[in-house]
Amino acid sequence: MQIAIASGKGGTGKTTVATSLAFVAARTGRSVAYLDCDVEEPNGSIFLRPAVDCVRPIERLIPLVDSDRCIHCGECAQFCCFGAIASLPQKTVFFPELCHSCGGCKLTCLTDAIHEKPRRIGTLREGNSKPIRWVEGVLNVGETMSPPAIRAVKAAAPPADLVILDAPPGTSCPVVETIRGSDFVLLVTEPTPFGLHDLTLAVEMVRSMRLPHGIVVNRAGVGNGEVRSFCERNGLSVFAEIPDSREVAETYARGQTIVESVPAFAKCIDELLARLNRELAA
Repeated sequence: MQIAIASGKGGTGKTTVATSLAFVAARTGRSVAYLDCDVEEPNGSIFLRPAVDCVRPIERLIPLVDSDRCIHCGECAQFCCFGAIASLPQKTVFFPELCHSCGGCKLTCLTDAIHEKPRRIGTLREGNSKPIRWVEGVLNVGETMSPPAIRAVKAAAPPADLVILDAPPGTSCPVVETIRGSDFVLLVTEPTPFGLHDLTLAVEMVRSMRLPHGIVVNRAGVGNGEVRSFCERNGLSVFAEIPDSREVAETYARGQTIVESVPAFAKCIDELLARLNRELAA
């Protein structure tokens, strides 16, 4: 069972919910894997505190042009719709930051002048947080495309009863790459005008991908009731409403496991897990 935890905006408590859900599920005896797919700003390790046992590079293939064989015909540049290759009269220029590693330029080359070589774009880290298996991807500074790193994180997922994917915030390509193939998507929001605006975009995204989904309202009690009204109008199931709590905020700020420190919060996550079990068993 793969559950993706996503949100239309940052700061809604997405990682708090994801790590807490992993902890509670593991406490029931199930094998659990937590995948931090927010490769530009991963922070699940702050709460899970894993013991790292494997570090390896994340690589993707990029073209390497053999200038001795290249006849500057321009077939590769014509094929590449991202402008990653420019064919000049005396030189073929490659821009790695624009390359999508599709391999099309290699296939279209008339003289077999293009080969591929690996290029490191980030680091994959794996470890254990007691019973939870933890996987994290960290994109190198300056890299502009995170989906290849996210795919590497997902590919490293171990066999487990429950795999939790902690998605980046927003509704762009990295989020789509993370939630693709999930059995269920939990959208974490907050009951504010900003939360409602971005929830609207997130719902549109998961519906366009035809993924089962539900809503978690974090910090319930602040803002207004527009999020609840939006869910009712659009037939969206609210799986949990987590009350706004100073105790939770203080525990979060200390980087402690909230489900161990705040019983009321632990009860909300227990009920959320039970609701997910019922939904996916139906």
